[in-house]
Amino acid sequence: MLRAGFAERRCLAAVFACNRRNAEGCRMLKRLKIVLEMVKIEHTLFALPFAFMGAFFAGRGLPRLPQIAWILLAMVGARSAAMAFNRLVDLPFDSRNPRTINRALPKKLVGRGFVVVFIMVSSAVLIFAASRLNRLSLILSPLALVIVFLYSYTKRFTWLTHFFLGISLACAPIGAWIAIKGSIAWEPLILGAAVVLWVAGFDVIYSCQDVEFDKREPIYSIPKRYGVRAALWLSAVLHLTMLIVLVFLFWKEGLGPISFLGLTVVGLLLAYEHSLVRPADLSRANTAFFTINGWISILLFATTMIDLLWNGTK
Repeated sequence: MLRAGFAERRCLAAVFACNRRNAEGCRMLKRLKIVLEMVKIEHTLFALPFAFMGAFFAGRGLPRLPQIAWILLAMVGARSAAMAFNRLVDLPFDSRNPRTINRALPKKLVGRGFVVVFIMVSSAVLIFAASRLNRLSLILSPLALVIVFLYSYTKRFTWLTHFFLGISLACAPIGAWIAIKGSIAWEPLILGAAVVLWVAGFDVIYSCQDVEFDKREPIYSIPKRYGVRAALWLSAVLHLTMLIVLVFLFWKEGLGPISFLGLTVVGLLLAYEHSLVRPADLSRANTAFFTINGWISILLFATTMIDLLWNGTK
């Protein structure tokens, strides 16, 4: 009987230990889900099509499947690390800004320690993926992390912060080109310049929402320095310049009518984006920022991909 009682207690202890492990596993998954929502993993859509554009330009057609997979993994790792780092660094501002006060970190839905671990793991994913591509990709992967982490501090000392964000996202097509070629050339740099102009343009629109908050804080931005009206005009000029840069790139690369048709539609989408926002009415800035720019990146990639593949079969 004593043996039976001892065995029963051991069995119950094992059950409780198992339940504790399951509960801890559930809490871990819940925190991970919160962090993934916090970094808006779905918005990798902004930079990923441009990364694949760089890869398709480098190979003049479809890259090998393993290359696509490693580029995708590197992109997810880099962007996840960058966004989580940004949320962590911006926590003091987000805790005071009415627009961002309900984010996960200000509401303490997830701890800073967990976010730090997430950043470290995401950074390791980028470096590992780069190591599977080629030597130059591996060598430059820490530099890419420095660039995307630096952006989070730029709003503290320069109104050019929007361009630093653009440079961060421009790492995508440049890095993808290097992933395929193992070297650098002028083509990805021009594509990267177009990305800088595009991102800076829509980030200026987005930051107009926070201009009153920024005036009360030690934050630098174009809307704060020059006013919302001038900022919106500058954003339009940046997007127009982006289109000119892409026209030059497509012409220089000998792309056909499919790519130029896609670029024409992109121009119309950008015009529509700017029609949504007015100095006195920024209520549709989120639509201009997220929805339209997501479609722009997909459309540009899709049309250039079709063009490159079509020309490759001739």
